[in-house]
Amino acid sequence: MAHFYLGCAVWGYKDWVGDLFPPGSKNADFLALYSRRLTTVEGNTTFYATPKPEVVQRWAEETPAHFRFCFKLPREVSHAGPLVEQIGATQAFVERMAPLGTRLGPFFLQLPPGYPPHKLADLEQWIQSWPTEQRIAVEVRHDDWYTQPQEAALMELLARYSAGRVVMDVRPLSAGPLPGAEIDLEAARDRKPDVPMHPLHSSGLALVRYIGHPTPALNEPFLDEWAARVAQWLATGIEVYFFCHCPDERRSPALCRAFQQRLARLAEIPPLPWDELDQGLQQATLF
Repeated sequence: MAHFYLGCAVWGYKDWVGDLFPPGSKNADFLALYSRRLTTVEGNTTFYATPKPEVVQRWAEETPAHFRFCFKLPREVSHAGPLVEQIGATQAFVERMAPLGTRLGPFFLQLPPGYPPHKLADLEQWIQSWPTEQRIAVEVRHDDWYTQPQEAALMELLARYSAGRVVMDVRPLSAGPLPGAEIDLEAARDRKPDVPMHPLHSSGLALVRYIGHPTPALNEPFLDEWAARVAQWLATGIEVYFFCHCPDERRSPALCRAFQQRLARLAEIPPLPWDELDQGLQQATLF
């Protein structure tokens, strides 16, 4: 069976209570509940702060063995000048997260928009020092990375060091307005880099960050497109991590469920734990 993981950007969001989480759920239970409904999470919190050892240990204890954390490297590593100067800090961060063991999915390095292709040698030195027992994927945001020959050089570098490529799809944010919205789509677009969507993967690994529109119907053509593409990747043995974001975070779990349903028609993938739980609850009410 193909290796496919599906999740959101965070695991704890209070407005998911009554939807992803049962009514009355407490904040302290969010990770345990989330990890038994979806199969991975973008660990965005580690971009801002490195957790204490006891917190990492608790995360391991609260999650099932099949669950995968994909932690973002701290901004002190990715956004504080040359990467080569942060090799020590990088290794210390990976060591801190190591107690999660097999629950660790790929880490990912999110480079800032001000990190251009002429710094490729700096990126190579950093990747060369990456611990080989862990996987890493790279997200680039400077426009020049998406032109040739710079993109080809990046992909060659990633392949040489068995690193993956992170793909961000922000196209849905421009699919249409949301009349009377409580959120500001313009502000949401400003927060996300308007980079081209180049559906690339490297080293048998694909990480996709899908930024959905708050209006469900406007996502349908994009989700259909991604389901067909991911099904093809899975058929060739590519391991896929698919993360659903939304400016209205309440809607992210529903995007996950909608994508799972589409992909399941095209590829043999494990059932979504969330769906299995709901089916069990429905059956229990019949007796």
